[in-house]
Amino acid sequence: MSDPAPLTGEPLALDLVNTRPATGDLLTTTDSLRAWWILEADRLAEGMPGEVGADDLAAVLAVREHIARALDHVRRGERPPAQDIEALNRTQRAAPAISEVVWDGSAVAVARRREGSPGVRLAAGLAQAAAELLADPAVTGIRKCEADDCVMLFLPTNPRRRWCSTARCGNRMRVARHYQRRKAG
Repeated sequence: MSDPAPLTGEPLALDLVNTRPATGDLLTTTDSLRAWWILEADRLAEGMPGEVGADDLAAVLAVREHIARALDHVRRGERPPAQDIEALNRTQRAAPAISEVVWDGSAVAVARRREGSPGVRLAAGLAQAAAELLADPAVTGIRKCEADDCVMLFLPTNPRRRWCSTARCGNRMRVARHYQRRKAG
């Protein structure tokens, strides 16, 4: 896979797991975590990131590993490793979600927020997204991209979908098949 840009648009927990494409890890620095966070900000209760430190990166990477292992089991209909489930639960407890009553200028509203450092809040939000995905019956429908050199996961909205992205792998695989047919003929 030649595209180093993160694959986004899948369930949030899958987007996080997909930051580890076949070409290497996309979350190796605090700057790369911040860039991914900005890409996903509209889907995160934590919003836009502030300062992101090494501890924040470590917390998110740990959540990613736990999600990946749990998903690997659950999507095959198997029980996920207990240590991964407990780690995801522990991560959520580290920054509990609070429904805060606020005045928005004209009415009372409820705002959800979490306590803690930016990375702890982000990791908790990602662990919550993982819990929701793991509990969704659709999780067994998660597929691995059929491109030979791709490891991305996706939840197909169409049963005929074979690739993580038409632009990434679909077109590339179609071109390769076309080339093979022309070469053979």
